[in-house]
Amino acid sequence: MATIKRDNIGLLNDKLTVHLTKEDYFNGFETSLKKHAKTANIPGFRKGMVPAGLIKKMYGQSVFSDEILKKVETELNQYLTNEKVEIFAQPLPLDAQIANLDVNAPGNYDFAFEIGLKPAFQLNIKDIKVKRYQVKVTDEMIQNEVDRIQTRNGKMTDPEVVESEENVINLTFTETDKDGVDVEGGITKDNSLLIKYFAEKTRKQLMGKKKEDTLVVQLKKAFEEKELEIIVGDLGISKNDSDKYFKLLITKVGLIEKAPLDETLFLATYPNQAIKNEEEFRAALKKDIEGHYEQQAKNQIHDQIYHHLIDHTKMEFPVPFLKRWLQKGGEKQRTEEETEKEYPVFQDQLKWTLISSQLTIDHKIEVVAEDLKNFAKQQLMSYMGPQMGALGDNDQWLEDYAVRMMQDRKFVEDSYQRISTEKMFSALETEVQAKDEAIEAEKFADMLNHHHH
Repeated sequence: MATIKRDNIGLLNDKLTVHLTKEDYFNGFETSLKKHAKTANIPGFRKGMVPAGLIKKMYGQSVFSDEILKKVETELNQYLTNEKVEIFAQPLPLDAQIANLDVNAPGNYDFAFEIGLKPAFQLNIKDIKVKRYQVKVTDEMIQNEVDRIQTRNGKMTDPEVVESEENVINLTFTETDKDGVDVEGGITKDNSLLIKYFAEKTRKQLMGKKKEDTLVVQLKKAFEEKELEIIVGDLGISKNDSDKYFKLLITKVGLIEKAPLDETLFLATYPNQAIKNEEEFRAALKKDIEGHYEQQAKNQIHDQIYHHLIDHTKMEFPVPFLKRWLQKGGEKQRTEEETEKEYPVFQDQLKWTLISSQLTIDHKIEVVAEDLKNFAKQQLMSYMGPQMGALGDNDQWLEDYAVRMMQDRKFVEDSYQRISTEKMFSALETEVQAKDEAIEAEKFADMLNHHHH
Protein backbone atom coordinates (compact mmCIF):
# COMPACT_ATOMS: atom_id res chain seq x y z
CA MET A 1 0.00 0.00 0.00
CA ALA A 2 1.27 3.46 -0.91
CA THR A 3 2.51 5.59 1.97
CA ILE A 4 3.54 9.22 2.35
CA LYS A 5 6.15 10.46 4.77
CA ARG A 6 6.24 14.14 5.77
CA ASP A 7 9.36 15.92 7.07
CA ASN A 8 9.94 19.57 7.89
CA ILE A 9 12.90 21.02 5.97
CA GLY A 10 12.54 24.73 6.73
CA LEU A 11 10.21 27.55 7.76
CA LEU A 12 6.77 26.62 6.38
CA ASN A 13 8.59 24.22 4.10
CA ASP A 14 8.01 20.44 4.17
CA LYS A 15 9.17 17.42 2.19
CA LEU A 16 6.65 14.77 1.16
CA THR A 17 7.97 11.37 0.10
CA VAL A 18 5.53 9.12 -1.74
CA HIS A 19 6.50 5.44 -1.45
CA LEU A 20 5.00 3.06 -4.02
CA THR A 21 5.27 -0.73 -4.03
CA LYS A 22 4.81 -2.83 -7.14
CA GLU A 23 1.33 -3.79 -5.94
CA ASP A 24 0.26 -0.11 -5.96
CA TYR A 25 0.64 0.40 -9.68
CA PHE A 26 1.23 -2.90 -11.54
CA ASN A 27 -2.42 -3.90 -12.01
CA GLY A 28 -3.17 -0.46 -13.38
CA PHE A 29 -0.20 -0.76 -15.75
CA GLU A 30 -1.37 -4.12 -17.10
CA THR A 31 -4.92 -2.81 -17.57
CA SER A 32 -3.65 0.22 -19.51
CA LEU A 33 -1.41 -1.98 -21.66
CA LYS A 34 -4.39 -4.21 -22.56
CA LYS A 35 -6.34 -1.11 -23.62
CA HIS A 36 -3.48 -0.17 -25.94
CA ALA A 37 -3.54 -3.70 -27.37
CA LYS A 38 -7.24 -3.38 -28.24
CA THR A 39 -6.86 -0.03 -30.00
CA ALA A 40 -3.36 -0.28 -31.50
CA ASN A 41 -3.27 0.05 -35.30
CA ILE A 42 -0.11 -1.74 -36.49
CA PRO A 43 0.44 -2.78 -40.14
CA GLY A 44 0.33 -6.55 -40.59
CA PHE A 45 -1.98 -7.15 -37.63
CA ARG A 46 -5.71 -6.96 -37.29
CA LYS A 47 -6.98 -4.44 -34.75
CA GLY A 48 -7.03 -6.00 -31.29
CA MET A 49 -4.90 -8.97 -32.41
CA VAL A 50 -1.40 -7.52 -31.87
CA PRO A 51 0.77 -9.88 -29.73
CA ALA A 52 1.15 -8.76 -26.10
CA GLY A 53 4.95 -8.95 -26.35
CA LEU A 54 5.01 -6.52 -29.27
CA ILE A 55 2.65 -4.13 -27.50
CA LYS A 56 4.86 -4.18 -24.42
CA LYS A 57 7.96 -3.61 -26.54
CA MET A 58 6.41 -0.66 -28.37
CA TYR A 59 4.40 1.00 -25.61
CA GLY A 60 5.40 -0.67 -22.38
CA GLN A 61 7.91 1.87 -21.02
CA SER A 62 5.75 4.94 -21.68
CA VAL A 63 2.59 3.27 -20.28
CA PHE A 64 4.59 2.04 -17.29
CA SER A 65 5.97 5.50 -16.52
CA ASP A 66 2.59 7.19 -17.05
CA GLU A 67 0.81 4.76 -14.75
CA ILE A 68 3.33 5.24 -11.93
CA LEU A 69 3.31 9.04 -12.23
CA LYS A 70 -0.49 9.04 -12.32
CA LYS A 71 -0.55 6.94 -9.16
CA VAL A 72 1.93 9.27 -7.44
CA GLU A 73 -0.18 12.32 -8.34
CA THR A 74 -3.35 10.63 -7.05
CA GLU A 75 -1.73 9.67 -3.75
CA LEU A 76 -0.23 13.12 -3.30
CA ASN A 77 -3.50 14.94 -3.98
CA GLN A 78 -5.45 12.61 -1.70
CA TYR A 79 -2.96 13.18 1.10
CA LEU A 80 -3.10 16.98 0.78
CA THR A 81 -6.91 16.86 0.72
CA ASN A 82 -7.31 14.43 3.61
CA GLU A 83 -4.75 16.18 5.80
CA LYS A 84 -6.15 19.61 4.82
CA VAL A 85 -2.67 20.90 4.02
CA GLU A 86 -2.80 24.55 2.93
CA ILE A 87 -0.03 25.00 0.37
CA PHE A 88 1.23 27.60 -2.08
CA ALA A 89 1.10 26.66 -5.77
CA GLN A 90 1.94 23.05 -6.64
CA PRO A 91 4.43 20.67 -5.01
CA LEU A 92 7.91 20.86 -6.54
CA PRO A 93 9.61 17.54 -7.41
CA LEU A 94 12.92 17.23 -5.53
CA ASP A 95 14.49 14.56 -7.73
CA ALA A 96 13.94 12.98 -11.13
CA GLN A 97 12.84 9.43 -10.21
CA ILE A 98 11.35 8.95 -13.66
CA ALA A 99 14.82 8.17 -15.02
CA ASN A 100 14.93 5.05 -12.81
CA LEU A 101 11.63 3.57 -13.93
CA ASP A 102 12.13 0.30 -15.81
CA VAL A 103 9.23 -1.68 -17.22
CA ASN A 104 11.42 -4.77 -17.27
CA ALA A 105 12.33 -4.51 -13.58
CA PRO A 106 9.26 -3.20 -11.74
CA GLY A 107 9.85 -2.57 -8.06
CA ASN A 108 9.37 -0.09 -5.24
CA TYR A 109 9.85 3.61 -5.87
CA ASP A 110 10.14 6.80 -3.80
CA PHE A 111 9.14 10.21 -5.13
CA ALA A 112 10.05 13.31 -3.10
CA PHE A 113 8.26 16.65 -3.31
CA GLU A 114 8.75 19.99 -1.63
CA ILE A 115 5.75 22.03 -0.49
CA GLY A 116 5.40 25.59 0.81
CA LEU A 117 2.83 26.04 3.57
CA LYS A 118 0.54 29.02 3.89
CA PRO A 119 1.15 31.03 7.08
CA ALA A 120 -1.29 31.76 9.88
CA PHE A 121 -2.00 35.46 10.47
CA GLN A 122 -4.29 37.89 12.27
CA LEU A 123 -6.28 40.75 10.74
CA ASN A 124 -7.13 43.77 12.89
CA ILE A 125 -9.59 45.75 10.79
CA LYS A 126 -10.85 48.01 13.58
CA ASP A 127 -7.32 49.39 14.09
CA ILE A 128 -7.26 50.85 10.57
CA LYS A 129 -7.52 54.63 10.36
CA VAL A 130 -8.28 56.28 7.04
CA LYS A 131 -9.05 59.74 5.65
CA ARG A 132 -12.28 60.36 3.78
CA TYR A 133 -11.39 63.19 1.43
CA GLN A 134 -14.09 65.73 0.67
CA VAL A 135 -13.75 67.90 -2.44
CA LYS A 136 -15.95 71.00 -2.53
CA VAL A 137 -17.45 71.57 -5.96
CA THR A 138 -16.90 75.25 -6.83
CA ASP A 139 -18.66 77.49 -9.33
CA GLU A 140 -15.41 77.54 -11.33
CA MET A 141 -15.44 73.75 -11.63
CA ILE A 142 -19.04 73.82 -12.83
CA GLN A 143 -18.23 76.57 -15.35
CA ASN A 144 -15.27 74.59 -16.68
CA GLU A 145 -17.58 71.62 -17.23
CA VAL A 146 -20.14 73.87 -18.95
CA ASP A 147 -17.38 75.18 -21.24
CA ARG A 148 -16.19 71.65 -22.01
CA ILE A 149 -19.69 70.48 -22.93
CA GLN A 150 -20.34 73.58 -25.05
CA THR A 151 -17.04 73.03 -26.85
CA ARG A 152 -17.66 69.31 -27.37
CA ASN A 153 -21.03 70.07 -28.93
CA GLY A 154 -19.84 73.13 -30.86
CA LYS A 155 -19.05 73.66 -34.55
CA MET A 156 -15.54 73.89 -36.00
CA THR A 157 -14.85 76.94 -38.18
CA ASP A 158 -11.76 77.83 -40.24
CA PRO A 159 -10.55 81.36 -39.52
CA GLU A 160 -7.57 82.74 -41.45
CA VAL A 161 -5.38 83.57 -38.46
CA VAL A 162 -4.94 82.82 -34.76
CA GLU A 163 -6.98 85.41 -32.89
CA SER A 164 -7.71 84.01 -29.43
CA GLU A 165 -6.69 81.44 -26.87
CA GLU A 166 -9.68 79.33 -27.96
CA ASN A 167 -8.19 78.74 -31.42
CA VAL A 168 -7.15 75.20 -32.29
CA ILE A 169 -4.05 74.72 -34.43
CA ASN A 170 -2.88 71.60 -36.22
CA LEU A 171 0.90 71.42 -35.97
CA THR A 172 3.85 69.45 -37.21
CA PHE A 173 6.60 69.26 -34.58
CA THR A 174 10.08 68.94 -36.17
CA GLU A 175 13.17 68.65 -33.96
CA THR A 176 15.74 71.41 -34.66
CA ASP A 177 18.65 73.19 -33.05
CA LYS A 178 18.10 76.55 -31.35
CA ASP A 179 18.48 78.29 -34.72
CA GLY A 180 15.70 76.28 -36.30
CA VAL A 181 17.90 73.98 -38.39
CA ASP A 182 16.44 70.49 -38.67
CA VAL A 183 18.22 67.80 -36.65
CA GLU A 184 19.20 64.87 -38.87
CA GLY A 185 17.20 61.81 -37.79
CA GLY A 186 15.29 63.97 -35.30
CA ILE A 187 11.69 63.65 -34.15
CA THR A 188 8.76 64.63 -36.38
CA LYS A 189 5.23 64.38 -35.01
CA ASP A 190 1.81 65.86 -35.81
CA ASN A 191 -0.43 67.19 -33.06
CA SER A 192 -3.48 69.36 -32.50
CA LEU A 193 -3.52 71.88 -29.63
CA LEU A 194 -5.54 74.72 -28.20
CA ILE A 195 -3.61 77.99 -28.03
CA LYS A 196 -4.36 78.22 -24.30
CA TYR A 197 -2.28 75.08 -23.74
CA PHE A 198 0.89 77.07 -24.45
CA ALA A 199 2.77 79.25 -21.94
CA GLU A 200 1.78 82.94 -21.95
CA LYS A 201 4.83 84.19 -23.88
CA THR A 202 4.36 81.56 -26.61
CA ARG A 203 0.63 82.31 -26.81
CA LYS A 204 1.48 85.93 -27.66
CA GLN A 205 3.94 84.80 -30.34
CA LEU A 206 1.25 82.64 -31.96
CA MET A 207 -1.28 85.46 -32.25
CA GLY A 208 -1.69 86.50 -35.87
CA LYS A 209 -0.07 83.34 -37.21
CA LYS A 210 -1.74 81.53 -40.11
CA LYS A 211 -1.44 78.31 -42.09
CA GLU A 212 2.15 77.48 -43.21
CA ASP A 213 3.66 79.87 -40.62
CA THR A 214 6.36 78.46 -38.34
CA LEU A 215 7.72 79.16 -34.87
CA VAL A 216 10.82 77.66 -33.20
CA VAL A 217 10.30 76.92 -29.50
CA GLN A 218 12.10 75.24 -26.63
CA LEU A 219 9.66 72.78 -25.08
CA LYS A 220 10.29 73.64 -21.42
CA LYS A 221 9.66 77.34 -22.15
CA ALA A 222 6.76 76.85 -24.57
CA PHE A 223 4.53 74.92 -22.16
CA GLU A 224 3.55 75.04 -18.51
CA GLU A 225 4.36 72.06 -16.25
CA LYS A 226 1.12 70.11 -16.68
CA GLU A 227 0.92 70.49 -20.48
CA LEU A 228 4.66 69.81 -20.85
CA GLU A 229 4.22 66.30 -19.38
CA ILE A 230 1.58 65.54 -22.02
CA ILE A 231 3.61 66.98 -24.91
CA VAL A 232 6.86 65.13 -24.14
CA GLY A 233 4.82 61.95 -23.79
CA ASP A 234 3.26 62.52 -27.23
CA LEU A 235 6.72 63.11 -28.69
CA GLY A 236 8.05 59.91 -27.12
CA ILE A 237 10.74 61.59 -25.04
CA SER A 238 11.31 62.05 -21.31
CA LYS A 239 10.88 65.23 -19.31
CA ASN A 240 14.67 65.39 -19.04
CA ASP A 241 14.72 66.13 -22.79
CA SER A 242 12.40 69.13 -22.49
CA ASP A 243 15.27 71.50 -23.29
CA LYS A 244 15.07 70.29 -26.93
CA TYR A 245 14.04 72.75 -29.66
CA PHE A 246 11.24 72.14 -32.14
CA LYS A 247 9.94 73.99 -35.17
CA LEU A 248 6.16 74.23 -35.13
CA LEU A 249 4.61 74.29 -38.62
CA ILE A 250 0.95 75.38 -38.58
CA THR A 251 -1.00 73.16 -40.99
CA LYS A 252 -4.47 74.39 -40.06
CA VAL A 253 -6.13 77.05 -37.91
CA GLY A 254 -9.50 76.27 -36.40
CA LEU A 255 -11.97 77.70 -33.92
CA ILE A 256 -14.76 75.88 -32.18
CA GLU A 257 -17.92 77.94 -31.90
CA LYS A 258 -19.42 76.82 -28.60
CA ALA A 259 -22.92 75.42 -28.63
CA PRO A 260 -25.47 77.77 -27.02
CA LEU A 261 -26.81 77.02 -23.55
CA ASP A 262 -30.29 75.99 -24.63
CA GLU A 263 -32.63 73.01 -24.40
CA THR A 264 -30.92 71.33 -27.37
CA LEU A 265 -27.66 71.16 -25.41
CA PHE A 266 -29.45 70.16 -22.20
CA LEU A 267 -31.19 67.29 -24.01
CA ALA A 268 -27.95 66.12 -25.67
CA THR A 269 -26.21 66.03 -22.29
CA TYR A 270 -29.07 64.62 -20.21
CA PRO A 271 -31.50 62.88 -22.62
CA ASN A 272 -33.49 61.28 -19.81
CA GLN A 273 -33.99 64.45 -17.76
CA ALA A 274 -36.41 67.26 -18.57
CA ILE A 275 -33.98 70.14 -17.96
CA LYS A 276 -35.53 73.43 -19.02
CA ASN A 277 -33.05 76.15 -18.04
CA GLU A 278 -29.41 76.90 -17.26
CA GLU A 279 -29.93 76.79 -13.49
CA GLU A 280 -31.24 73.22 -13.64
CA PHE A 281 -28.43 72.31 -16.04
CA ARG A 282 -25.75 73.60 -13.68
CA ALA A 283 -27.40 71.82 -10.75
CA ALA A 284 -27.31 68.52 -12.67
CA LEU A 285 -23.63 69.06 -13.51
CA LYS A 286 -22.83 69.82 -9.89
CA LYS A 287 -24.49 66.59 -8.80
CA ASP A 288 -22.47 64.62 -11.35
CA ILE A 289 -19.18 66.24 -10.30
CA GLU A 290 -19.95 65.59 -6.63
CA GLY A 291 -20.73 61.96 -7.47
CA HIS A 292 -17.43 61.65 -9.31
CA TYR A 293 -15.42 62.93 -6.34
CA GLU A 294 -17.41 60.83 -3.87
CA GLN A 295 -16.50 57.72 -5.88
CA GLN A 296 -12.86 58.82 -6.07
CA ALA A 297 -12.83 59.39 -2.31
CA LYS A 298 -14.35 55.95 -1.79
CA ASN A 299 -11.66 54.41 -4.00
CA GLN A 300 -9.06 56.28 -1.96
CA ILE A 301 -10.40 54.79 1.28
CA HIS A 302 -10.15 51.34 -0.28
CA ASP A 303 -6.58 52.11 -1.31
CA GLN A 304 -5.67 53.20 2.22
CA ILE A 305 -7.19 50.00 3.61
CA TYR A 306 -5.21 47.92 1.12
CA HIS A 307 -1.90 49.54 2.04
CA HIS A 308 -2.57 49.28 5.76
CA LEU A 309 -3.30 45.58 5.48
CA ILE A 310 -0.25 44.93 3.29
CA ASP A 311 2.07 47.00 5.51
CA HIS A 312 0.78 45.99 8.96
CA THR A 313 -0.32 42.36 8.65
CA LYS A 314 2.51 40.21 10.00
CA MET A 315 3.02 37.14 7.89
CA GLU A 316 5.88 34.67 7.41
CA PHE A 317 6.66 33.01 4.08
CA PRO A 318 8.68 29.98 2.95
CA VAL A 319 10.93 32.31 0.96
CA PRO A 320 13.47 29.79 -0.42
CA PHE A 321 10.67 27.52 -1.64
CA LEU A 322 8.72 30.37 -3.22
CA LYS A 323 11.82 31.62 -5.02
CA ARG A 324 12.48 28.14 -6.38
CA TRP A 325 8.85 27.85 -7.45
CA LEU A 326 8.93 31.31 -9.09
CA GLN A 327 12.09 30.34 -10.96
CA LYS A 328 11.13 26.82 -12.06
CA GLY A 329 7.53 25.98 -11.19
CA GLY A 330 5.52 28.42 -13.29
CA GLU A 331 4.87 28.57 -17.02
CA LYS A 332 7.79 30.97 -17.48
CA GLN A 333 11.26 29.80 -16.50
CA ARG A 334 13.31 32.58 -14.86
CA THR A 335 16.97 33.20 -14.18
CA GLU A 336 18.18 33.68 -10.61
CA GLU A 337 18.58 37.41 -11.29
CA GLU A 338 15.02 37.71 -12.65
CA THR A 339 13.69 35.75 -9.68
CA GLU A 340 15.41 38.00 -7.14
CA LYS A 341 14.11 41.11 -8.92
CA GLU A 342 10.51 39.90 -9.23
CA TYR A 343 10.17 38.18 -5.87
CA PRO A 344 9.20 41.20 -3.66
CA VAL A 345 6.20 42.02 -5.88
CA PHE A 346 5.34 38.32 -6.12
CA GLN A 347 5.31 37.98 -2.31
CA ASP A 348 3.10 41.07 -1.90
CA GLN A 349 0.67 39.58 -4.41
CA LEU A 350 0.60 36.33 -2.45
CA LYS A 351 0.14 38.26 0.77
CA TRP A 352 -2.83 40.17 -0.62
CA THR A 353 -4.34 36.96 -2.00
CA LEU A 354 -4.23 35.40 1.46
CA ILE A 355 -5.62 38.53 3.13
CA SER A 356 -8.44 39.06 0.62
CA SER A 357 -9.39 35.38 0.68
CA GLN A 358 -9.69 35.49 4.46
CA LEU A 359 -11.70 38.73 4.36
CA THR A 360 -14.04 37.24 1.76
CA ILE A 361 -14.71 34.31 4.09
CA ASP A 362 -15.01 36.48 7.22
CA HIS A 363 -17.54 38.82 5.61
CA LYS A 364 -19.40 36.06 3.73
CA ILE A 365 -18.90 37.82 0.39
CA GLU A 366 -20.97 36.27 -2.40
CA VAL A 367 -21.45 37.19 -6.04
CA VAL A 368 -24.70 36.01 -7.62
CA ALA A 369 -25.91 36.03 -11.22
CA GLU A 370 -27.93 39.21 -10.67
CA ASP A 371 -24.76 41.02 -9.58
CA LEU A 372 -23.05 40.06 -12.84
CA LYS A 373 -26.02 41.18 -14.94
CA ASN A 374 -26.23 44.54 -13.18
CA PHE A 375 -22.49 45.02 -13.60
CA ALA A 376 -22.79 44.39 -17.35
CA LYS A 377 -25.63 46.93 -17.59
CA GLN A 378 -23.69 49.56 -15.63
CA GLN A 379 -20.64 49.10 -17.83
CA LEU A 380 -22.66 49.59 -21.00
CA MET A 381 -24.42 52.66 -19.60
CA SER A 382 -21.08 54.24 -18.68
CA TYR A 383 -19.72 53.49 -22.17
CA MET A 384 -22.74 54.82 -24.03
CA GLY A 385 -23.39 57.85 -21.84
CA PRO A 386 -25.99 60.22 -23.33
CA GLN A 387 -26.37 57.96 -26.39
CA MET A 388 -28.40 55.55 -24.27
CA GLY A 389 -31.35 57.90 -24.70
CA ALA A 390 -31.46 57.11 -28.42
CA LEU A 391 -31.85 53.34 -27.93
CA GLY A 392 -35.59 53.33 -27.37
CA ASP A 393 -36.64 50.70 -24.82
CA ASN A 394 -33.49 50.88 -22.72
CA ASP A 395 -34.57 48.32 -20.13
CA GLN A 396 -35.10 45.51 -22.62
CA TRP A 397 -32.02 46.46 -24.62
CA LEU A 398 -29.87 46.43 -21.49
CA GLU A 399 -31.36 43.12 -20.35
CA ASP A 400 -30.58 41.47 -23.70
CA TYR A 401 -27.03 42.82 -23.62
CA ALA A 402 -26.48 41.57 -20.05
CA VAL A 403 -27.76 38.10 -20.95
CA ARG A 404 -25.33 37.93 -23.90
CA MET A 405 -22.40 39.00 -21.72
CA MET A 406 -23.26 36.29 -19.20
CA GLN A 407 -22.27 33.76 -21.90
CA ASP A 408 -18.79 35.26 -22.15
CA ARG A 409 -16.56 33.26 -19.80
CA LYS A 410 -13.80 35.88 -19.61
CA PHE A 411 -16.30 38.63 -18.82
CA VAL A 412 -17.86 36.53 -16.07
CA GLU A 413 -14.49 35.68 -14.50
CA ASP A 414 -13.18 39.26 -14.63
CA SER A 415 -16.46 40.73 -13.43
CA TYR A 416 -16.76 38.22 -10.61
CA GLN A 417 -13.35 39.26 -9.28
CA ARG A 418 -14.13 42.99 -9.53
CA ILE A 419 -17.55 42.68 -7.91
CA SER A 420 -16.21 40.47 -5.12
CA THR A 421 -13.39 42.92 -4.41
CA GLU A 422 -15.76 45.89 -4.40
CA LYS A 423 -18.15 44.13 -2.00
CA MET A 424 -15.27 43.22 0.28
CA PHE A 425 -13.92 46.78 0.44
CA SER A 426 -17.40 48.22 0.94
CA ALA A 427 -17.83 45.91 3.93
CA LEU A 428 -14.44 46.96 5.34
CA GLU A 429 -15.28 50.63 4.84
CA THR A 430 -18.02 50.34 7.46
CA GLU A 431 -15.58 48.91 10.02
CA VAL A 432 -12.53 51.19 9.79
CA GLN A 433 -12.07 54.51 11.57
CA ALA A 434 -12.65 57.22 8.94
CA LYS A 435 -11.89 60.91 9.46
CA ASP A 436 -13.28 63.52 7.07
CA GLU A 437 -10.72 65.85 5.52
CA ALA A 438 -11.44 68.71 3.11
CA ILE A 439 -9.10 68.90 0.12
CA GLU A 440 -8.88 71.05 -3.01
CA ALA A 441 -9.71 69.32 -6.28
CA GLU A 442 -6.28 70.00 -7.82
CA LYS A 443 -4.40 68.70 -4.78
CA PHE A 444 -6.65 65.62 -4.70
CA ALA A 445 -5.98 64.98 -8.41
CA ASP A 446 -2.22 65.32 -7.88
CA MET A 447 -2.37 62.84 -5.01
CA LEU A 448 -4.19 60.31 -7.20
CA ASN A 449 -1.90 60.86 -10.21
CA HIS A 450 1.29 60.36 -8.25
CA HIS A 451 0.13 57.31 -6.34
CA HIS A 452 1.49 53.89 -7.20
CA HIS A 453 0.84 50.48 -5.59
